[in-house]
Amino acid sequence: MTEIKPHSAHWGAFEAVVEAGRLVEARPFRRDPFPGSLLASMPDAVHGAARIDRPYIRAGWLRGERRGASRGGDNFVPVSWDEAIRRVAEEAARVRAEHGAPSILGGSYGWSSAGRYHHARTQLHRYLGMAGGFTSQVTNYSYGAGMTLMPHILGTNEVIQGRVTDWGSIARNTKLMLCLGGLPRKNGLVTAGGGGAHEYLPLMRQAAEAGVRFVNISPFRGDTEDFLNAEWVPIRPNTDAALIFAMAHVVLEAGLQDSAFLDRCTVGFDRFRDYVLGATDGTPKTPEWASAITEVPVETIRRLALEAAGAPTMCTATWSIQRAEHGEQPWWALVAFAAMLGGIGKPGRGIAFGYGSINGMGTPRVDLPSVSGPSVRNPCGAYIPVARVTELLERPGEILQYNGRDLLLPDIRMIWWAGGNPFHHHQDLGRLLRGWNRADTVVVQEPWWTAVARHADIVLPATTTLERNDIGSSSRDRFVTAMHQAIAPVGLARNDVDILADLADAAGFRAAFTEQRDESAWLQHMYGRWRQACARQGVEVPDFETFWAAGHVEIPPPEQDYVQFADFAADPEANPLDTPTGKVEIFSETIAGFGYAETPGHAVWHEPTEYLGSPMAQKYPLHMLSFQPSTRLHGQLDSGRVAAADKIQGREKLRMNPADAAARGLTDGQVIRVFNDRGAVAAGLVVTPDIRPGVVAMATGAWWNPARPGATDSACVHGNPNVLTQDIGTSRLGQGSAAQSCLVQIEAWQGELPPVTVHTPPPGACAVP
Repeated sequence: MTEIKPHSAHWGAFEAVVEAGRLVEARPFRRDPFPGSLLASMPDAVHGAARIDRPYIRAGWLRGERRGASRGGDNFVPVSWDEAIRRVAEEAARVRAEHGAPSILGGSYGWSSAGRYHHARTQLHRYLGMAGGFTSQVTNYSYGAGMTLMPHILGTNEVIQGRVTDWGSIARNTKLMLCLGGLPRKNGLVTAGGGGAHEYLPLMRQAAEAGVRFVNISPFRGDTEDFLNAEWVPIRPNTDAALIFAMAHVVLEAGLQDSAFLDRCTVGFDRFRDYVLGATDGTPKTPEWASAITEVPVETIRRLALEAAGAPTMCTATWSIQRAEHGEQPWWALVAFAAMLGGIGKPGRGIAFGYGSINGMGTPRVDLPSVSGPSVRNPCGAYIPVARVTELLERPGEILQYNGRDLLLPDIRMIWWAGGNPFHHHQDLGRLLRGWNRADTVVVQEPWWTAVARHADIVLPATTTLERNDIGSSSRDRFVTAMHQAIAPVGLARNDVDILADLADAAGFRAAFTEQRDESAWLQHMYGRWRQACARQGVEVPDFETFWAAGHVEIPPPEQDYVQFADFAADPEANPLDTPTGKVEIFSETIAGFGYAETPGHAVWHEPTEYLGSPMAQKYPLHMLSFQPSTRLHGQLDSGRVAAADKIQGREKLRMNPADAAARGLTDGQVIRVFNDRGAVAAGLVVTPDIRPGVVAMATGAWWNPARPGATDSACVHGNPNVLTQDIGTSRLGQGSAAQSCLVQIEAWQGELPPVTVHTPPPGACAVP
């Protein structure tokens, strides 16, 4: 018998087709105008060999090998759920008693599940908070530096996360769209919390058909779709700030800045102006100065600046631009440039970050919250920026400076990870593993044998979304989706919340953790709270029973275009921004007061230590960019057919310009060795003129597969670029990921090509029958 169940994932809502208890197909949601290809991989992932079939404990941990142990190369021993729960509960109690609550790192990440109840991060942090506290993580890998910066400058993170000016307003009012980092198609196919409608490409196409001119300022031509007919400006990576300063210089020289807007709506422009003109440091930021840094021709810089000043212009940058050393600076500079043009708060004009970074940015929608799950406050208050986890593990008792605060780094004795894979998101994986091995115990809740599970001491098999009921919801999407359980749990997998409820029972607070609600009661409770929030804003949605039976709720789009900052621009006194001055802070006294030399009170140009203009380029002459893949979400679905079909001899692809390939005697389709002082990876070569010379690009997400498991200096034979990326903060202000500041060299792979083994169970573990 065939069963059809409504469901959702970060890559789209769908119908789960089930036969004989197995998922055989994921059919796109019928209301989705542009579904992606990732749904095809779901049966492979749910039923594949990489699933964890039962609880396991590392053999060395059972022998007493704790802090300083070598994880990743040891055998695993199968255990019962009773033993696994007992061992975790005892170890957590011991660590708290001997070292204090902050010695437990509650690691997780937000992409674990589109479902809002079975969201692993929410549930793990709730459990650890009730148990007495833990060290948590703030910001994210996607836009952590900008997320810290923008509240100082614009008083909000909506300019990054949405709601931003609608695409309809762009189509009707914009003449020029300057796109730093382009508008990549692939990123518009995912929505955190799930999406019923992928409207990014159709809306962008409408803007192009309406006559908007797009400029793709990126090292990669493919960062915009062909139908946009975008002008390609192949800039040198990590030099966007220099380009913006030079464009500002051109506008100032021509006297085309909107002085009325600057006087009425901003503070600190005089200091920015003096810096751009060279009065501050003796270096005018002319097009000639910037051209030497960016390798963008002088005439192109001058022309783009004058065009922007002469027509309604939207300035935007992808999230990836700030994932670099000094990544705060190009975003801050772009805000200042948009303010100079006077378009902030006007239809189709102004500033936004992320149009090309995730679905839902600029999609017309009513401003409603998403359905949300239960949470509690972390009573001990310890935290780090998420991208600084290795420093946390390496430097116990030391100070980490972040956003004007001095954070005391606790001595982490227990790492507890659920719903994420730091060996995907983090940089310099060999260094991360060295820090990881300093912990006494690592507990991981995970459905698959990803790298984080392979480097754990206690592995607790978790269900996938298909094996439980939930609600898919995102504030960026007009649909809320009923996620019906489609199949029984695979192997001995259990829901994260049920695992944690048993652990709460061992610690004596099960009733408080569950609030005496089962799964069904929690879903009705969460939906009911959301329904009440909608009603307070004048939006009526059906009751839970109607919603669950229908499979989704659709919120109609608004009748009028949304223009971000419109009220502020119309009357900044009556509608101030949430900044200290209530205005756009081109110069921030708050940031200046932190005393960080690398982030003074306004945007500045800093030369990165790793880019094509630095001395290091003599040894490693290629700038490697690592981007989000089109064949999976981060590392999710890497074991599926879509990702497998896109690899070369089982290795992740790397794009390279023909001139760079010819200089090394390399040909399209061969396996290459990509390396620097931090490590090496195998990759499959794609030779293309669509990437500028001196730059190579490689998708993240191939599961880390060291040739020698457990070694911190072993080449990844599968092609995980984060073996190579440097692990430094963007600055003391943002402490974000600087993965895009990375130099490498490339040569042909020599000798026998090792097998990729990461999609099968590690030694001692069994495949799901």
